[in-house]
Amino acid sequence: MDVVIIVAVAKDGGIGKDNDLMWHLPADMKFFRNQTWGHHVIMGRKNYESIPERFRPLPGRVNVVLTRNTHYEVPGGEVVHSLEDALELARNNGEQSAFVIGGGEVYRQALQQNLANKMYITHVEAQPEADTFFPKFAAFQWDAKVLEEHPADEKHAHRFTIVEYTRKN
Repeated sequence: MDVVIIVAVAKDGGIGKDNDLMWHLPADMKFFRNQTWGHHVIMGRKNYESIPERFRPLPGRVNVVLTRNTHYEVPGGEVVHSLEDALELARNNGEQSAFVIGGGEVYRQALQQNLANKMYITHVEAQPEADTFFPKFAAFQWDAKVLEEHPADEKHAHRFTIVEYTRKN
């Protein structure tokens, strides 16, 4: 099973501020939706709670929320207490690609424990104030392929590039 990180990152590594996204990039959201549709999406509790209620759980996907709270409930989703449990759930459900969608702590665990073998990183040409950051990773351990470049335009305040990273063996 592929374990895939998917994230949009500012020039300084920022991924969020006050438990919210820092930009509105419709083409990137479409890419996210297309990649994750029909798959398990694994996220931390704070990330889940940052999704507007009308979009929770994310439709067309198995929503798996990590939390230490043993009484936490996710209507229409699954609750687990470790990243390993989330991946085991996905494997047991016959998943081919499980997506780690944040936040910062969940990304850190997936990278530190060498669980992810693929990443889709949207590199956003902006540096807004952030309080949550994507962890640094050893780029030499990954093959990078540019999938899409998008200019700033009337719908996208910032230029961005979507890059697929595949872990080298």
